[in-house]
Amino acid sequence: MATPSALVNVMIEAARKAGKGLIRDFGELNELQVSKKGLADFVSAADIKAEQVVFEALEKARPGYSFLGEERGLIEGTDKSHRWIVDPLDGTTNFLHALPHFAVSIALEREGTLVAGLVYNPVSQDLYWAERGKGAYLNNEKRLRVAGRSRMEDAVLATGIPFLGHGQHAKFLKELHQMSQRVAGVRRFGAAALDLAFVAAGRFDGYWERDLKAWDIAAGMLLVTEAGGKVSEIDNSDANPLDTGSILAANMELHPVIEARLKAAQG
Repeated sequence: MATPSALVNVMIEAARKAGKGLIRDFGELNELQVSKKGLADFVSAADIKAEQVVFEALEKARPGYSFLGEERGLIEGTDKSHRWIVDPLDGTTNFLHALPHFAVSIALEREGTLVAGLVYNPVSQDLYWAERGKGAYLNNEKRLRVAGRSRMEDAVLATGIPFLGHGQHAKFLKELHQMSQRVAGVRRFGAAALDLAFVAAGRFDGYWERDLKAWDIAAGMLLVTEAGGKVSEIDNSDANPLDTGSILAANMELHPVIEARLKAAQG
């Protein structure tokens, strides 16, 4: 049985508190005030409330840390060496369509290195968390390990489909063509944080997506690496996915194979 550190417990408390509010709003979708943030990209009152809850909880526990959130952007703290990276509601479109697949994602950077992360699904109450060098876990019971499959024909991959007004549709279709004819299946669930958590848990064998934000993937990146997997930028292995928004995550055996297929798609 794993015991989270005091730092992770702070994050867990913030995520669960935000999750309670999301569940309340999820049960009252008809009453939710929804405004457009962009073409087919919606922000709800639930997003904003959840981020406020997380921000207040983290600020109280660790005053002065910087905060990067989807709704409020970057807030520079007095402590320049630490930065929270938060998505209060990853999978907003799922949420607004009453699809029970969304999550709270919280990560912490220290001197530019991810040191702790969690992804929390309020519907299932599954809590995926990791600390750098200490492994990744589901709730407090199960140590997470990436899947052991090494053949593409046995693999199920996850991805994200560019939606209206976002992303490069033609490039995605080429990549999907390269992948779908070589694997057991490709899934698109609509929440990047949970896709990465599922890679860490061995449910998905790999995941790739472009045009993401740091808050979509920060916690999930640490989950995958602490579960024994590999995370990289799709096009430039020296780049940081947090900076580019382009990410490939898989176990050590499949990562280079998937990477080669994605590069072939652009040939």
